[in-house]
Amino acid sequence: MLAKVHSGAVLGVDGLSVVVEVDLALGLPMFTTVGLPDGSVRESKERVKAAIKNCGYDFPPKRITVNLAPADIKKGGAGFDLPIALGILAASELFPTDVLKQYAILGELSLDGELRHVPGVLPIALKVKEEGLKGILVPEANKLEAAVVKGIDVIAVNSLHQAVDFLAGKLQLDPVILNQDDLLVSSIAYDVDFQEVKGQEHVKRAFEIAACGGHNVALKGVPGSGKTMLARRLSTILPGMSFDEALETTKIYSIVGKLTTDAPLVSMRPFRAPHHTISDAGLIGGGQIPRPGEVSLAHNGVLFLDELPEFKKHVLEVLRQPLEAGDVSIARAHQTLQFPARFVLVVASNPCPCGYYGDKIRECQCTPQQIQRYNSKVSGPLLDRIDLHLEVAAVPFKEISDERQGEPSSKIKKRVDACRKIQQTRYQNNRNIHCNAQMGPGEIEKYCSLAPPAIRLLEKSVEKLGLSARGYHRILKIARTIADMDTKQELEISHVAEAVQYRRNG
Repeated sequence: MLAKVHSGAVLGVDGLSVVVEVDLALGLPMFTTVGLPDGSVRESKERVKAAIKNCGYDFPPKRITVNLAPADIKKGGAGFDLPIALGILAASELFPTDVLKQYAILGELSLDGELRHVPGVLPIALKVKEEGLKGILVPEANKLEAAVVKGIDVIAVNSLHQAVDFLAGKLQLDPVILNQDDLLVSSIAYDVDFQEVKGQEHVKRAFEIAACGGHNVALKGVPGSGKTMLARRLSTILPGMSFDEALETTKIYSIVGKLTTDAPLVSMRPFRAPHHTISDAGLIGGGQIPRPGEVSLAHNGVLFLDELPEFKKHVLEVLRQPLEAGDVSIARAHQTLQFPARFVLVVASNPCPCGYYGDKIRECQCTPQQIQRYNSKVSGPLLDRIDLHLEVAAVPFKEISDERQGEPSSKIKKRVDACRKIQQTRYQNNRNIHCNAQMGPGEIEKYCSLAPPAIRLLEKSVEKLGLSARGYHRILKIARTIADMDTKQELEISHVAEAVQYRRNG
């Protein structure tokens, strides 16, 4: 007998509908899985067989063939355990197969029939809604994640036995209800705050500009000047995420299994700080079945690269595409997948290997060749893609010992929110642009009109600094953000002058 069970897999960051077809035929007992399964799926036959027997059901001594359709796409993960087990029991006429047409089913089985958490439930639940199915059966640990999607019944089960009883009509289970309004936390408590930073007022100003316009930042300074401390506080002044942004980010965290059972939606902007020994696949994503990397985990948040020259050069070069396009394309022999990667990049570095080149107190021990070799580890094209370049000096003792606290993040964030609202109104008819840093040449020409004195200053700056066309455009983007902070429509000479200061060191 044949049974068909709806299930799902993940393709990139989107859900993929998979139909698990189970056929029981006469012949020598065999268990064959086809449809391009990976190792974890092929191993499911042992888990399924043990779970069925340990739950008190008879495992059919027949030739069992399991097909995962569509058969031309590789499938991975242990989420097919439950649909395969239910397909075998339905084909054995333990319960009617008609009910299987209404639900998609996911779940990893333990040997005693208990269900374990599986990654990637959220994008699959979104696909289930798109396909028009009534609902989805998921493990108890995944119920809140699946319930984020409205319009489908989310049925949480904790064992194979409970799933069989529900599908057979012997057990009534109510759909999981989740209030979406409670998911986006209106006042998020961060562990860090800008008021803890002493001095560095010019860097704080630049970080506020970066938060207002979504600009990338490069910090260079002696050790202990506060570069890392400042970078870790950028996310505290970024505007809160919209539900659509939170859903995009949560899909990525769902795929890599980083969601917690009590927090089904990522409501805080991510802050990712990978170690400098990371590989290019770890940073950009990859693998035999491509998975998101750190740039995608930082989507809608902040990616911080500390000790930038210590990263392998070929690893840094893969950042060029996401910085320009806001996504990552990973090509494999049979498919090309895209992962979103729109983030604010913050990089920090020392001026030389010992860290004290240019310091007024401590003497640098490096030779000119060592300094040149150290700084050449980061390519010019990559630095050209970073908007704000800042020199971070050591904080004087008077400022460190000052008992007065700085401006709190909450106060800065209010100004950032007001500036972002101006940009939301400006770009409301363009779904691909959310802030000034994402403007293309057309938008720059339309929204960056310059006063005559500002034009003359910009012309001199471009000639003197030898800026590329990209550098010219980035000055205009920064100036547009500064003008928005001043609620001015036209870019004035003061806006351009400040913007040029942030490119002079790049």
